[in-house]
Amino acid sequence: MSTNQPPARSTAPLKLLSLSHACVDIYQGAVAALVPFFLSERAYTYAAASGIVLAASLLSSVAQPLFGALTDRRAMPWLLPVSALTAGVGVALSGIGGSYALTWAVIAVSGVGVAAYHPESARIARIASRGSHTAMGLFSLGGNIGFATAPLMVSAVVATGGLRASPLLVVPALAGTALCVAALRSVGLPAPAASTSGAGCRPAGKDDWLAFLMMSGAVVCRSIVFVGLSAFLSLYARQRTGGGESAGTAALFVLYLGGAIGTVAGGRLATRYGRTAVVRWSYALTVPAVAGVVLVPGPLLYLFTALTSAGLYVPFSLHVTLGQDYLPRHVGTAGGVTLGLTVSVGGLAGPLIGAAADATSLQTALTPLIAFPALGWLLLRTLHEPEMPENVPATAPGPQESTASVSRS
Repeated sequence: MSTNQPPARSTAPLKLLSLSHACVDIYQGAVAALVPFFLSERAYTYAAASGIVLAASLLSSVAQPLFGALTDRRAMPWLLPVSALTAGVGVALSGIGGSYALTWAVIAVSGVGVAAYHPESARIARIASRGSHTAMGLFSLGGNIGFATAPLMVSAVVATGGLRASPLLVVPALAGTALCVAALRSVGLPAPAASTSGAGCRPAGKDDWLAFLMMSGAVVCRSIVFVGLSAFLSLYARQRTGGGESAGTAALFVLYLGGAIGTVAGGRLATRYGRTAVVRWSYALTVPAVAGVVLVPGPLLYLFTALTSAGLYVPFSLHVTLGQDYLPRHVGTAGGVTLGLTVSVGGLAGPLIGAAADATSLQTALTPLIAFPALGWLLLRTLHEPEMPENVPATAPGPQESTASVSRS
């Protein structure tokens, strides 16, 4: 008997999860957006400000696989609302008081909140989508929109009221907490109460760790390119186009807007051509696109920025579903690595690019970014399309209900 659900029932949980994802990932982008205000109001050095950014990114990158491993052993849907609130409260408290140690600590707490959210939310999104990479694209889109919105939110609040207005930044977290509770109820999971055993929710299948590690290496390459461009594209666009601050802002807007479009396009292209083929093409096309950004002067920089953004974001949600299908017995770990560790590790390249720019020039420092999509393509070229699991549940099984009882067949 078919297990297809009515559209309203099948899409509502994913829409709610996507919106909650946007609310949580605002706080990934908010930390970097707060740096100029720490510099101006508290006279932090660049090193001190970088330490705060690293507190969020490093703790988040290390903690996400740990949370993923925990959710593999035992489902913890209550983590979603708790982590959404934690991510926002940490950032909201960062403007209170002048203590560097306190600021570092609350930003680190926010990073842990972000880390706790992603593996479990990806697992639940997989349940709600029945493993569909197109539907998972909607979930990933929410995070991309949240990240891109963060600078606008921080500017609107802190530029007006100063760092003392930072408690207002908790508003998206409150909305995200409510959305998480609604999503859990919609998908059929209890928000605050008992969770099911992770073992009972694992689909049959064999983990392909080699394929997963090869893909994860490619995601690291992608992350290095994205972080490098995000950090320095605004300044570089001013240099290459001869424009002012608006030229740099426009370049960043193109980079983020292309991400939103690319995430949606990735799922649709994969439906037609297959996930691994689309991911490989994306990495291959990103090589000349990044070369254009770095080497071609003038207004064409914006065209190449758009192409680079599409190349970086088309495979974004496909990484998640491929990782989960390569590790069907460790879905939480797969989500923690693909959404967390490999993405955050790329942030370590930022200080190296900055140091190289100080020693030479910004163009020279950005030139190595051209090689990373090519390296990612080499890692991906031998990957196979994993078989879709046959028993991803349409709704979450109860505490005593095996996954087989809700098989798609």
